[in-house]
Amino acid sequence: MTGSPEVSPERTGPTGRHYEPDLRAMTRINLHPIASPMPVGFFAVAIASVIVGCLQLGVFGGDEAHLAVALTILPAFVLQLLVSILAFGARDVLAATLMACFSGTWLASALVLAVDPPSGAEVLGVLNLVFAMFALMMATVAYRKRAMWLVLCAAVPRFSAAALFNFSGAEALGWVSGSFGLLLAAVAMYVAFAHMLEDMRGEEVLPVGRTGPARDAVEGDLTVQLRNLERQAGVRRTL
Repeated sequence: MTGSPEVSPERTGPTGRHYEPDLRAMTRINLHPIASPMPVGFFAVAIASVIVGCLQLGVFGGDEAHLAVALTILPAFVLQLLVSILAFGARDVLAATLMACFSGTWLASALVLAVDPPSGAEVLGVLNLVFAMFALMMATVAYRKRAMWLVLCAAVPRFSAAALFNFSGAEALGWVSGSFGLLLAAVAMYVAFAHMLEDMRGEEVLPVGRTGPARDAVEGDLTVQLRNLERQAGVRRTL
């Protein structure tokens, strides 16, 4: 009488399917703490918004100031691109996406202002309008991070007014866009300063309005930080 065949511990499921052994005990995931890049990102938003807002308000004079403004806001593209990369590494997709989109917008604005191509204002108007719509969509999911939500709420009217100004060239709309640009700069400056103080002191100094999971991520213990880590991008096999 023949004995029963041994069952491989690696193949305990139905015939024809391969089941891999449980490797969780052998797996190590390394996390690298970093300083928050968000103050740099929001300061870049504030500075670039002030420069462009002053141009729209006529502070810098006529068209001869366009090249100087373009060269001044170009560093905002570099800074916010760097912030976006760091934010992706810090597992904050909302902050990373916002900073990347701001970065691309400043680059496009700087190039159009510097080169002044045909129909450049109209194309920039479409860009500003699309960004305003995207900022509005982001605001609907950023309400748990109230500081970022305020920046988005200030960005929507600013880029909407800028789009209308680009399409029409009406001086009044330029004043409206410039005024909203200064408002956006003020909000971004506050958010940047609040995040910087929080990161330096290890606690909330100025209110940033985190609620729900956003609050738990800052105030919770390490267990909260590692929750569902195996399902996050960079660990799982597909995005």
